[in-house]
Formats: sequence, structure tokens, C-alpha cells
Amino acid sequence: MNKAGPIIIIEDDLDDQEIFNEVFLSLNYPNEIIFFSDGEQALHYLTETNTEPFIIFSDINMPRLSGMELRNKIHENEDLRIKSIPYLFFSTSAEQSYIMDAYSKSIQGFFVKPSEYSDIKDTIRVIVEYWMRCVSPNYVK
Repeated sequence: MNKAGPIIIIEDDLDDQEIFNEVFLSLNYPNEIIFFSDGEQALHYLTETNTEPFIIFSDINMPRLSGMELRNKIHENEDLRIKSIPYLFFSTSAEQSYIMDAYSKSIQGFFVKPSEYSDIKDTIRVIVEYWMRCVSPNYVK
């Protein structure tokens, strides 16, 4: 896990992208924030660059390649899997079938988007701080 790497946000709703952008600006993390509107764009970026992202926040329901399909493709790709990139769902859909499917695919977290800005900010802060403290298999001192 590259803690200095970019934070990837895969979200097709432009209003939600703007909220994420405002939250990350206010939290003042040094990581670059990169947005993708669908999973296909994100997969292309992840497989065609040498970038090692810090964390991925993904919606579930997106055009072209859903969050669940993207997670499968990342998990099946040895080069991506070895990077130990935390993959989290951050979605308005909290159906039990989605949650069970996500965790069966080794997802690192499933979060329901809070409706209040302050709750969104607090949730993201807790998530990022947790992963900043976490040690991953490719950790080198």
C-alpha cells in the first residue's frame, strides 16, 4: 500500500464528486485525488499506469463497469492485487445482497453515504486515518 499515492474515487454522480472534492480539500490530505465516472475508466488507469494508489472509494452502481465488476477485475489481476490497494464501497445502496457479495469478494469496507456533509467528512476522515495506520503485506521499513 502506497500511503503517499493518489486517492481514487469512482463515482458517476457529479454532485457526489463535488462533495468528495470539498471533503478532501477541507481535510487537507497531501494525496492527489483522482476521479473516474465509471469503472472502465478506472480500470484503464490502474492497468495502464505505474501509479500505486493509496485507496479506492467506489460506488456500486455505475455505467459500463459496475463497482462489483471492477473489484473482480482488480482482484483477478496479479499486478494490481499485489499492490494491496484498499478497495472500499461508498454507496447509497445498502442492500444486504450487495453487502454479502462485496465481502465475499474480499472488499475492505462497505460504507453507506451519510446524508449530512459533516457525517460524510467524519466518515472519510476515519477511513483515511485507519488506512494510514494500517500495515500492508508490501510494507518496507
